[in-house]
Order: sequence, then structure tokens, then C-alpha cells
Amino acid sequence: MRQNLLSRNTHDIVGSTMENITRQISGKEDKISKIIDKVLRQVFGVEATRLIYRYLESKYCLKRSEIAERIEVFAAGLEEFLRSGAYVIERKILEDIYSNYGLLRRLEFERVQEESDFVSQVKSLMRKT
Repeated sequence: MRQNLLSRNTHDIVGSTMENITRQISGKEDKISKIIDKVLRQVFGVEATRLIYRYLESKYCLKRSEIAERIEVFAAGLEEFLRSGAYVIERKILEDIYSNYGLLRRLEFERVQEESDFVSQVKSLMRKT
């Protein structure tokens, strides 16, 4: 009986911990997705942003809600859609993410920008925060 109770309590604790971790990851992804959406809307406006989302969904099966968790697919699609212009958008997205998390000053941002690509930096930020 005692073993059953311990097993049940352990199961409850592990389950609760996993739910908290899942919630934290989901919250980070949601925050990243909102920042990406905000940047796209600021730069392109509402209609062009919708067009980008439709392109990503039809060409890459990437839904708007999946962007942060599938950031590599987003980056590839954005680069294909915008060509060399994607770099400027990715840079603005990163700048806003760093700013939103209060992580880096401008000079540090410039150095980090030169050292790794967009996908690596977003993944690193999601791990750190």
C-alpha cells in the first residue's frame, strides 16, 4: 500500500513537472512568435504579412502558430520568399527579441550577430530564457 502511494505521488510530481516545463516552452515560443508577427507587420503591413504566412503554409506546411518551434523552416521560407531582404528582417526580429528579453546592449548585439546565424540565435535565446 505504501509503495503504491509513493509510486502515485512520484507519478504526480513527474507529471506536474513535465506540465510546467511544457507550459514554459510554449510560453517562450508564443512570445517569440508574437515578436516575429509584430516585426513582419511593422515592416510589411497587415496584408503583406498575411501573404507571407500563406506562402509559408502552402509551400512549407508551416502554420503561424508553429513558427517558433520550427524556426529553421520559417527562416528557409522567409529567405526563399524575400531572397537577400530576409537578412534585414531576421536582424530586426533578433533585435526585437533581444530587446524584449532585455539581454543585450547594441554593441553586444552586433558582435553576436556576426558570430551565428538567425536560427542558432533564436534557439539559443529560447534555451537561455
